[in-house]
Amino acid sequence: MPDLTSMRRDYDAQGLSEETVAPTWVEQFDRWFADAVAAELPEPNAMVVATADADGVPDARIVLMKGYDAGGFVFGTNYASAKGAQLAVNPRAAVVFPWHVQQRQVRVTGTVERIGETASDALWDPRPRGAQLAAVASVQSTVVDDREELVERMRLLDAETGPGPVPRPPSWGGYRVAPTRVEFWQGGHDRLHDRLVFVRDDEEGGGWVLQRLAP
Repeated sequence: MPDLTSMRRDYDAQGLSEETVAPTWVEQFDRWFADAVAAELPEPNAMVVATADADGVPDARIVLMKGYDAGGFVFGTNYASAKGAQLAVNPRAAVVFPWHVQQRQVRVTGTVERIGETASDALWDPRPRGAQLAAVASVQSTVVDDREELVERMRLLDAETGPGPVPRPPSWGGYRVAPTRVEFWQGGHDRLHDRLVFVRDDEEGGGWVLQRLAP
């Protein structure tokens, strides 16, 4: 096994200050997401989504963000999946965008809600037919005997539906993570990282407060 205690790199990117950060979290995310796309990072819209069940047992996985605005971050999934069941009883989540190459993270916590039928259709329709078939054939997070079982389900569904798009099943749709906190983490020399966080202040009518956190 390699020496894990020595596996580290020093961060030397330009820092993030209160003077240079955007006035809103969504504008700052615009900047950093544009940087990640311009740098051709692999799947810059990949994000870790962490949820918990009714007992507080945590769970996490990587999904693809399919949209964002001042209202939050959107992704699609099977409502009957593990994350769907967890969100049904505990509609809160944490999200991380791990942009390691740029020595950055964006960390989000917030409440979660379904986005509605029309908005879910807008997520489903652009998916390739194969991905649509897989989403219908796979009862996400359930136990199957082997891979061949899933392949056979897809084959039968492909034959039944014929060419063209596959209709979105009621069990599949979108979620929006509505932030209460959005942290912009920029790696710093000697681990003196910059951490600026926008915190929603409900006592001030839902406005946002900018804070600096110790690294």
